[in-house]
Amino acid sequence: MNKYQYKVKGVDYEVEIAEVEGNIAKVNVNGIPFEIELQKPINAAKHPTMNNPKVQPPQPAPARPAQQAPAQQPQQQAAPAGAGTPLKAPLPGTVTEVKVQVGQQVSVGDTVLVLEAMKMQNNIEAETAGQVTSIVVKQGDTVMEGSVLLTIG
Repeated sequence: MNKYQYKVKGVDYEVEIAEVEGNIAKVNVNGIPFEIELQKPINAAKHPTMNNPKVQPPQPAPARPAQQAPAQQPQQQAAPAGAGTPLKAPLPGTVTEVKVQVGQQVSVGDTVLVLEAMKMQNNIEAETAGQVTSIVVKQGDTVMEGSVLLTIG
């Protein structure tokens, strides 16, 4: 991992780059994990962030399951993409509670999960009525604004 020290408006930040894959970088800012979307992919070979032995095994792993997954579990991959409307995080934060399960019916305005952001609990409500077809996050996950939380079909 590469570590960097930054100061923004007088506040010190320690940033560790854990992994860069395409245009997604996994970083820790003062010990809090974040996934950052880069404007354009970078060539990982030019960046030493991929040399950490703890980071390298997860990088090849997504490529292998992605090739095997369609044969083993076609429903899991089809559900998020084609089985409904994705509910996205309105702001970055940490999932503190998931209040629904896959298969559960929800109505517009039902609280489906709780997201902590800036030490405040935010109830995330269903924007459409239907059945929960997939849940992408779990309690304790850190999400960025616009990250898909779950899908309602």
